[in-house]
Amino acid sequence: MMRILLFLATNAAILIVISIVFNILGIKSTLDAQGVNIDLNTLLLVSAIIGMTGSFISLVMSKWTAKQAMGVYVITQPENQTEQWLFDVVARQAQVVGINMPEVGIFDAPEPNAFATGMDKNSALVAVSTGLLGMMDADEVEAVIGHEMTHVSNGDMVTMALMQGVVNTFVYFFATLIGYVVDRAVFKTERGYGPAYYIVQMVAQIALGILASMLVMWFSRYREFKADAGGAQLAGRQKMISALRALQRAQEAPELPGQLAAFGINGGGVRKLFMSHPPLEERIERLQNQ
Repeated sequence: MMRILLFLATNAAILIVISIVFNILGIKSTLDAQGVNIDLNTLLLVSAIIGMTGSFISLVMSKWTAKQAMGVYVITQPENQTEQWLFDVVARQAQVVGINMPEVGIFDAPEPNAFATGMDKNSALVAVSTGLLGMMDADEVEAVIGHEMTHVSNGDMVTMALMQGVVNTFVYFFATLIGYVVDRAVFKTERGYGPAYYIVQMVAQIALGILASMLVMWFSRYREFKADAGGAQLAGRQKMISALRALQRAQEAPELPGQLAAFGINGGGVRKLFMSHPPLEERIERLQNQ
């Protein structure tokens, strides 16, 4: 709950700071002089509501969505040795990092992968694929779980949702502002909204959204290095390096869908700027140099 309050308080603080900056720079007066009469504070508030609402709903529903999307089988009562071992590893690491026991799940996928999700670190879900359990040895799986538990204990789910919400706010705000300015100042629309507003606003949202995704992916990659370091601390550095090398030996797995990709162990992409995870070579090198 504390992280959710921080989530909302941070967003409110950002809006206040931006509003103050607008007033100091005299942006409203400049726009008025150009015949663009727009209430920037109202637009900013509307943008925040639109930008943050989707991110917040996604965070609240993240665990349920993950279970449905990935077909996660949640271990409530271990039925075999593998489930019992997996359950015990998560319980032990949860105690070490000082969080409540997460739900532990397995999803059927041939690729080696794992993820953590949930709106709060004390009510999270950690899940691994059948492919990961089949390909890695116990030490490597333990390191992967440590990686995911670090995501949970660091509150990465809330942090990423907050960042995505702020980014969404800026994208909508500036796309709307650009569309409005072009419509009024260039096409001289005096009442309502002309066709130029809708066209420019849509194009600007796409362009700014691409730039914004680069920023979010950069932060995701930064966070992966932190999770690798946490996994190394919980399970041992050599175990974490061995797990990453095992991923290198495997065929490149497709990314987890949507938000789950940001909390997986195995990720990648065609271009580095849009990758949610750093290249495995860089992650291994970072651990070796620590």
